[in-house]
Amino acid sequence: MMSSSYVSLVPFLLLLLTALMMAAVSESRRSFQEILLQSGGESTGTQWAILVAGSKGYSNYRHQADVCHAYQILKVNGLKDENIIVFMYDDIAGSKYNPTKGIIINKPNGPDVYHGVPKDYTGDATTAANLYAVLLGNKMALSGGSGKVLNSGANDHVFFYYADHGSPGLLGMPVGNNIYANDLMNVLKQMYKMKKYMNMVIYIEACESGSMLQGLLPKDMGIYATTASNAKESSWGYYCPGDTTDGDPSKYDTCLGDLYSIAWMEDSDANDLGKETLQDQYLTVKKRTSLSHVMQYGNTVLSQAFLSTYMGQSPKKVSSVRLDELSSSTFRAVPQRDADLVFFQRQVQKAPKGSAESVEAQKRLDEQIARRSHVDRSINQIVYYLFGGSNAASMLTAVRPEERPVVDNWDCLKTFVRTYEQYCGRLSEYGMQYTRAMANMCNAGVDKDRMVAASIQACSGKA
Repeated sequence: MMSSSYVSLVPFLLLLLTALMMAAVSESRRSFQEILLQSGGESTGTQWAILVAGSKGYSNYRHQADVCHAYQILKVNGLKDENIIVFMYDDIAGSKYNPTKGIIINKPNGPDVYHGVPKDYTGDATTAANLYAVLLGNKMALSGGSGKVLNSGANDHVFFYYADHGSPGLLGMPVGNNIYANDLMNVLKQMYKMKKYMNMVIYIEACESGSMLQGLLPKDMGIYATTASNAKESSWGYYCPGDTTDGDPSKYDTCLGDLYSIAWMEDSDANDLGKETLQDQYLTVKKRTSLSHVMQYGNTVLSQAFLSTYMGQSPKKVSSVRLDELSSSTFRAVPQRDADLVFFQRQVQKAPKGSAESVEAQKRLDEQIARRSHVDRSINQIVYYLFGGSNAASMLTAVRPEERPVVDNWDCLKTFVRTYEQYCGRLSEYGMQYTRAMANMCNAGVDKDRMVAASIQACSGKA
C-alpha cells in the first residue's frame, strides 16, 4: 500500500505538472504573438542588412547585379544607408564589356540597380575576414572599406543576403580566403551570445548552399534561413544570353541574375512587404526555382513574420508585375558553374572571323576549358591514388545524410584545399565542386601527408 503522505502529494504533483505544461504552451504562444506583433511593424528595433556579392569579373555579372537589386528593394522600403552594408568588388559597371557603362541591370530591359549603392567594401576589401568583422561589429579587425559595421542590438532585426559561387562546405569571396561553413557558424553563434539581434534572416544564393547550414544551424538561435539549393546540387544563373528572346541578355553577353535571387527579389518588387510573410515568399520562390531545391533551416517559426520586419515597407508597391507572369517566364537558365562559359562563347561568336579579336576570344575560351580539364583530371588522379579504382567513384560523389554536416574535421578540409592549390593550382569556381571529394577524404581518415603525396603524384609538383 502507498503511504498516506505519498497519496497526499499526488494532487500537488499533478497540479504542478499541469501548470508547467500550461506555462510551456503560454510561452510558445507568447513567442508566436511577439513574432506577429513585430511583423506588423510594432517592434521598436532597427532593421539592418548585410548584402554580399562573393565574386568578381564580368562573367559573374549576375552576383553584383543581384546585390544591387537587393539594395534597391531595401532602400525603397525605408531602410537607411547607414543600416545597409554592401560587399561588392565593383568591377562590373565600368567594365569594358558592359554595353551600358555606369549602369547595371538585373533583368532584360530592366532599370538601373547600380545607382546609389553604397561602396562600403569594394576591391581588396571584399574579404571573408572583413565580413566576419562587420557581422560582429568589430571595427578594429577591419582592413580597408568604409568602416561601417553591424552596430545592432538585442531589439534589432538583421537581414543577411549572399550571392556567389559555392560548394560543399564553403562559399567564395572576391579576395582572399573562402567562407567556410564552420567559421560562418562560429560568427553567428558569437553574434547570438553578444545579443546582436532579436531575430535574423539569411538568404544564400550559391551551389550546394544548403551545405552551409545543414547539420550546423541550431533552431534556438533566432535565425531563419533559406538557400537556393540543397547540399548536393547546383544553383542556376538566369536571364542568360542564347535564349529565344530579343531582350538584353544577348546584348550583355552574360547572365543578368540568378534564378533563386531574382525569384525572391521580383516577388518583393511585386508585393506589399507588410502583407506577405517569409513563408509566403519561400513557397513562391520554391515554385519558381524549379531547377534546384530551395531549402529552409533554423527556426522556421520565424517564417510567419512579414517581410517588412526585415526588409522595410513602402506605402506603395515597387512594381506592378504580376506574379503569374514571373512564374511563367521562360528565359534561359544555366548552371552556376557553366555561366562563365556562356560569356566566353559569346565573345567568340561576336568577334569577326579571322580577326585578332576572334583569335584572342578563342584563346580565352580554350584556356577556360583547359583549366576545367586540369581540375577534373587532377582530382580524379588524387582520389584514385588514395583509394584505387573500386572506391574512387564513391569518394567523389558520396553525400551525407541531411542531418549531418559535409565534414567532421573542418581544419582537415581547409588543409586539403590549401594543399591542392599549392601543388595543382587554384581550384577555380568550377573546381570548387570537388570540395565534396576532399570532405569525403577527410571523413575517411586521409591525413595531410597522404594528401600532399597524392597531389604531387597527380600534378608533378607544379603549383
